[in-house]
Amino acid sequence: MDSRFNEFCDKLRQLLSEVQGAPYPATINNELYDIWYEHIQSTAIDCFEYLNENFPQEAEDISRNLDRTL
Repeated sequence: MDSRFNEFCDKLRQLLSEVQGAPYPATINNELYDIWYEHIQSTAIDCFEYLNENFPQEAEDISRNLDRTL
């Protein structure tokens, strides 16, 4: 596979790992949640920026599909 695709897969795996590690809902109003939320937002932005820079057509297709779904 293309190295760009492999790098994106690594970034996506990291994002999913962080989502899986979300704090328990009862901790939403504490510092642990704030730290987790800030970190996951940074990782999600990194994934989307990488997708937009390296796979512009695919990113457009994903946006259209999401718009239709939602």
